[in-house]
Amino acid sequence: MSGKTFKALVVEEIGENEFSRTIKERSLDELPEGDVMIKVSYSSLNYKDALSASGNRGVTKNYPHTPGIDASGVVEESGSSGFKPGDEVLVTGYDLGANTSGGYGEYIRVPAGWVIKLPSGLSLRESMVYGTAGFTAALSVYKMEERGVNPGMGEVLVTGATGGVGSVAAAILAKSGYEVVASTGKADKAQFLRDLGVKDVISREDAKDESGRPLLKSRWAGVVDTVGGDILATAIKSAKLYGVVTCCGNVASADLPINVYPFILRGVSLVGIDSAYCPMEERQKVWSKIAGDWKLEVLDKLSTDITLDELESHIEKILGGKETGRVVVGISA
Repeated sequence: MSGKTFKALVVEEIGENEFSRTIKERSLDELPEGDVMIKVSYSSLNYKDALSASGNRGVTKNYPHTPGIDASGVVEESGSSGFKPGDEVLVTGYDLGANTSGGYGEYIRVPAGWVIKLPSGLSLRESMVYGTAGFTAALSVYKMEERGVNPGMGEVLVTGATGGVGSVAAAILAKSGYEVVASTGKADKAQFLRDLGVKDVISREDAKDESGRPLLKSRWAGVVDTVGGDILATAIKSAKLYGVVTCCGNVASADLPINVYPFILRGVSLVGIDSAYCPMEERQKVWSKIAGDWKLEVLDKLSTDITLDELESHIEKILGGKETGRVVVGISA
């Protein structure tokens, strides 16, 4: 297949800190070395993709580049005994779409250790409704339950609940029988959240305490935080005895203004969530949960389908904090 071309979004540096995004033809010969070449059916849009597509050097060091940290599709060529042509597979995380040519192209070539066979119970499209954001959400719930949180222990909080991670986390928790309280800055999206099974919706302001008190009235058995900053600090100070707070984002702030009292007086656990380099054994367990007990009936309510040609406006939308739920990008489906 050497010399064959395919369609991809290409981000190029056209001046100092100035970047362009164009859909153009690329050659398979331009793809990096790897064990498995996949014809991509679907990708998805994550905040990290939008940063890469905007020239953010903290995500992508070298341009020109094709973003897309998620991809699902069919194996075209394989040098690994674990995969054969025709296998339906997915890739999320690792270096895909960061510094390795990603899912916004019709082909990717990656190491075999990045690839997962599509779990039974999920279609290629459904796997990208989840994608990195949904996997991060599921991993957050998995880590929370691993530390003993269960539906009988009381309310759980999800912050940034209309975003990709937050909306999937809220839906998984609600499906699992939890009393979910969702925090959002988008008051007009309360019904969207209730349709996911959320019990109560609170404002971003209600989730943030600025009194400076070292501890607050205990409320949350568990928290899935996607925003960081004061909201995360407030959630920690409001957690119940032996509550578990997971942390996976910093869209509000990377700083954490907190003291030790929630940890030493209430035994609160703060668990960091890194979905990009989650060990493969754990990754496969979480994807099995996603395809099984945590398979959502509300996937269509959570997702918007677009083409590669429609990606530009959604990149700007997610950068402006205006995207709701998950965006699935049809590549060569």
